[in-house]
Amino acid sequence: MEIKPVDFEDMPILLRLMRAMQEDDPWSVPFEEDHVCGAVRNLLANPGFGQAWFVHDGGRIVGYAVMAFDYSLEYGGRNAWVDEIFIEKDSRGKGIGTQVLDFVEQAAREAGVTAIHLEVNEGNKAIDLYRRRGFEDHHRYLMTKRLR
Repeated sequence: MEIKPVDFEDMPILLRLMRAMQEDDPWSVPFEEDHVCGAVRNLLANPGFGQAWFVHDGGRIVGYAVMAFDYSLEYGGRNAWVDEIFIEKDSRGKGIGTQVLDFVEQAAREAGVTAIHLEVNEGNKAIDLYRRRGFEDHHRYLMTKRLR
């Protein structure tokens, strides 16, 4: 398995994988391709916002991960979010997700991050993986107000 950065010319591949993720575990907002393309371009152009990688297995791309940064007084500084992680169905159960999370954790440490967060929908089979990798449930609700 290899993990390599996403480049601008890779956007069609990334969008294909993002659509596949939407079919598997939809966002709470509609997948609007123009909006998503703009957000991906902005992320790739601004490394201070975060990083995106493709996951390769056996010479083919089988998934991707996106880490985004924020800052929190509660957690003592720069934080990272595992904003998206997706492994194609036929590549799951092989330990790839574990390796990707370990990679993201190391990248976060190298970026000076003090805590890593993620969101997961109820019923997502990856919840147990996240718990095994040290992510803890909170007695909090994530609440969001969309501004567009």
